[in-house]
Amino acid sequence: MSTMDPTATRTRPPASGRTAGKTQAALLVAGSCMPVLGAVLLAPVLPTLNQVFVDTAGVAILVPLVLTLPALFVALFSPLAGYVADRVGRKQLLIVAMLAYALFGTAPLWLDSLGAIALSRVGVGIAEAAIMTCCTTLITDYYAGQQRNKYLGLQTMVSALAATAFFALGGALGSISWRTPFWLYAVSAVLVIPMMFKLWEPAKTNAHETGTTKQPVPWRQIAAPAAVTLFGGIVFYALIVHLPYVIAGLGVTDTGLIGAAAAIASLATAAGAISFRYLAKLGTRKLLAGAFGLAAVGLCVVSVAGSVPLAILGAVIASAGTGVLLPTLLTWAVNGLEFSQRGRGTGIWTSTLFIGQFLTPIVLGATAAALGNLSLALGALGVACAIALIAVLIRGPRPASITG
Repeated sequence: MSTMDPTATRTRPPASGRTAGKTQAALLVAGSCMPVLGAVLLAPVLPTLNQVFVDTAGVAILVPLVLTLPALFVALFSPLAGYVADRVGRKQLLIVAMLAYALFGTAPLWLDSLGAIALSRVGVGIAEAAIMTCCTTLITDYYAGQQRNKYLGLQTMVSALAATAFFALGGALGSISWRTPFWLYAVSAVLVIPMMFKLWEPAKTNAHETGTTKQPVPWRQIAAPAAVTLFGGIVFYALIVHLPYVIAGLGVTDTGLIGAAAAIASLATAAGAISFRYLAKLGTRKLLAGAFGLAAVGLCVVSVAGSVPLAILGAVIASAGTGVLLPTLLTWAVNGLEFSQRGRGTGIWTSTLFIGQFLTPIVLGATAAALGNLSLALGALGVACAIALIAVLIRGPRPASITG
């Protein structure tokens, strides 16, 4: 890791002829929830899809891909989205991506082939890459200092809460028909209308910086936070993906109780994220150390839990840590970037996060197979978090408050 803390280098607000407020923040945070919608909405209807397309060759592979393909393509296309955002403009790309998201997201309402549905999910993932990159970049463009910290924390908090809400909503709508949840993707077509009128293109109001659009991304600066984010993505999604299996492994068959456990963990993630605004003054090194420390303790508690309350306690501890972890990593990655580099920097960061998400079930599945069960795999991840904590303390970014 670098010994410098780039998050302390930008203290001035972005130059602009307009001042962003709560309306712009609300739109950008809401837009950031679109990838969350794509990730969890369809999980409850996957068994139904297996039954509907039981005669389709490769159904056992294609149905899970319907859920996971968007995350893979967010990872693959986010750097390209960042490049386009820096060259063409953030708002223009965001508007196109929101419309494309609605088009590809609702396509399964009329598609009858599982292969065609899986292909439409590729389009969803590419649109999500642009949406996530542009929304996050615009937050860092529009706001600085404590306001930026506030809205980056809010972005993670709302996304965590949205994941719980979308999962429940997907289950409720899926009970009507397996196609019904896909209607929710049309929300982006509604959200894009106020975006068109309330958002603006920062490049047009930062004329003194537009002459540096060919400025390369400072890889030496962004490589360390990107690498840590890859690991952090696995840690962040570990319990989101696997906590239901842990609770079920403790003998729970009530889906309501399993859902309640996941909801409690999501609330802990939200609490950690919103606290980032107040903890940012501690600096990147202390925040990373604290986040990995909480994740290490929580995952180890979940690993050895012999009862549901103890497993939930461990999940709460770990989730509070990951709630702080995500905005800390993002702020570390982008706050030291110049305006003309920020789209690409954010795209690289988003890519590494979603690679982590995509790898989470693969890494933990392989570890569980090697060690004998999922609980031991989660414990091993907890030990890895403890090692990351030590690495941060030894080689982490220079202590400084996050004021960028």
